[in-house]
Amino acid sequence: MSLKKRGVHLLLGPVFFFLISVCLGKTGVMDLTAAKGIGTAVWMIYWWVTRPVDITVTALLPGVINAIFDIVPMDNVISQYASGSIILIFGSCLLTAPWSEIGLDKRISLKALSLIGPSMKSQITVWLLAAIVLSNMMPNVVVVAIFTPIAVSMLAAAGYKDIRKCEAATPILCAIAWGSQVGGAGTPLGGAMNITAIAFIEEYTGREFMYVDWLSRMLPYTVIATIAVLVTMLLKPMKVNSLEGTREYFVKCYRDLGPVKKDEKISLVLFVAAMLGSFLRPLYADLIPGLVPAYLFLILGFANFVIVSVERRELLLTWEKAQKEVMWGMLLLFAGGLALGQILTGSGANDAIAGVISSVHLTGGIGTIFIFTLFACIISEMTNSTVSAAVTLPIVIGVTQKLGLNPIPYVFTTAMGMNFESILPVSVRAISVSYGLDPDKLLKNGLVVALVRMLVAVAVGYIIMQLWPGFGTLNETL
Repeated sequence: MSLKKRGVHLLLGPVFFFLISVCLGKTGVMDLTAAKGIGTAVWMIYWWVTRPVDITVTALLPGVINAIFDIVPMDNVISQYASGSIILIFGSCLLTAPWSEIGLDKRISLKALSLIGPSMKSQITVWLLAAIVLSNMMPNVVVVAIFTPIAVSMLAAAGYKDIRKCEAATPILCAIAWGSQVGGAGTPLGGAMNITAIAFIEEYTGREFMYVDWLSRMLPYTVIATIAVLVTMLLKPMKVNSLEGTREYFVKCYRDLGPVKKDEKISLVLFVAAMLGSFLRPLYADLIPGLVPAYLFLILGFANFVIVSVERRELLLTWEKAQKEVMWGMLLLFAGGLALGQILTGSGANDAIAGVISSVHLTGGIGTIFIFTLFACIISEMTNSTVSAAVTLPIVIGVTQKLGLNPIPYVFTTAMGMNFESILPVSVRAISVSYGLDPDKLLKNGLVVALVRMLVAVAVGYIIMQLWPGFGTLNETL
């Protein structure tokens, strides 16, 4: 981006803020505080889309804007940058930080892929399903970061050195990116967008959210979306029908790793314990009320700093290693989304937007679900799912409350819509593009998949709400 263009985008962000504050606040459409809240959201979204600065830098704007214009109490905004949700993601990063050094990430990936076949259809199927399965256990950005270099190495072994010109690379790299996002919707561990949604649910209900609620309510969508995306990709004409030697490549790579090492076993046990502890939380919530998933992940992640590696005779994790492995940018981006949510809610902006949307006579039926899902999809595609969650979910809760409806089912259905990005080279797709995926091919292939997946989210969400009376009823702590 040229300096001139960057300067224009930098200037337009605050210009939009002031125009919206004046136009909405001074004309009586809503009070000035609420107008400033909407102006903050527009400023952030504009910078997230145009990117005159890194999206992580934009995530700091709520604190900057609120400090100057005093929209809501500052403690409400700043506390989001060290909330329980941030601790959960930080703990998850600590748990997986040793994996790259001890080889557990490659072992999991190669084991899942060692049965792959040579045909492109089998390639697409295995990469997609492997990404879906693994992204149910860790953030989808981590899955893409693990799988993409393995796929590029596989293509190189098959004779494809220039990934940008490789026709076989496009569907494979797209399958990894899209599969990670379908799977990422399935559990709270799939990404920061789901933790954002849970944070809003907990704020609305005033009590702890049980992870099993997310798993059970998103499972039908995950299964159906998996089938829909896979069928859509397989039906598309392919210029390359087969890659030779890929099965042997994965088998050889896995064999080269040797037997499972003790360090890998220890690291895997810690991670499985964290996952099981999170999903079985209802069984011990009364006994240990303070051990919520965030602190369970932190405790087990902290254990890596004190456990001595059996093979290397040194600590499994050092702070220097943690500094390199922890996704600090994702933590700030997630926190910025939560902080924006606080400004939208505390300023009354959500209530004002909800009032406007309610005036178009929404009834809570499939039309309402479609509008929520479309809005979430658009924001996700322009920015990422975490931003979409931060922007759309407070509005969804506000609108449904205005309509006298239970917001929880609509939060889940909107989450189905926000949990997918397939078109622009941003978010997790930026990893694929950085390894050589042509952005134009990503756009061309992603349009149909995005449409199919959005319609699946609308249909599944609507049908489940009709057939499952308890869809909006959450588990109580035991």
